[in-house]
Amino acid sequence: MIIAWPSPGLPGGMIQFNEPDEWRRFIVGLGIDARIPDIIQLKFRRAQALYLLGWIDLDVLKAGELAALIALELTVMDRYGDKISKKKRSFAALLEHMVDVDGLDDAHIPMIVRTGGTAIGFVTGASTPSLSQRRNGMAHGDPFDGLPVGGLLELVRDLINYAYRDFIANAPVGRSSALLA
Repeated sequence: MIIAWPSPGLPGGMIQFNEPDEWRRFIVGLGIDARIPDIIQLKFRRAQALYLLGWIDLDVLKAGELAALIALELTVMDRYGDKISKKKRSFAALLEHMVDVDGLDDAHIPMIVRTGGTAIGFVTGASTPSLSQRRNGMAHGDPFDGLPVGGLLELVRDLINYAYRDFIANAPVGRSSALLA
């Protein structure tokens, strides 16, 4: 399998997997921090499971993307939802809050640090399609339209870990996830 995925120095790079076990190790390695609340863990693991099934049918990666974005939406609602009035609270507004108020920038996104490029515009909506536009298009349009977005699962993982960074710092050490292990 050859898919678009950022690699060092190549934000628009391609990577190849020759065996299902290579793919599995790669996807399992993209897990979120085990100290993040269980509901987020479950949502993100669902995205990982769908990505794993992408080995059999590449279209399933698109369902995995939607599941990942749903996990991110639940994350930003949990972490920032009380900071934005109900009338103005949307996935897009919560993502903007993550940048404008909580201080997210490209230097805080490990995938961007590793590969170069930028992701902030896709978080805030300055670049299109933004993460919220992608989620809306998949949830309310055709979830299988287009090719998979290279690196989306990794970006979502990094954003979830960032949003929960204070929670992670104060959570007990030693908690781990068994799913996909």
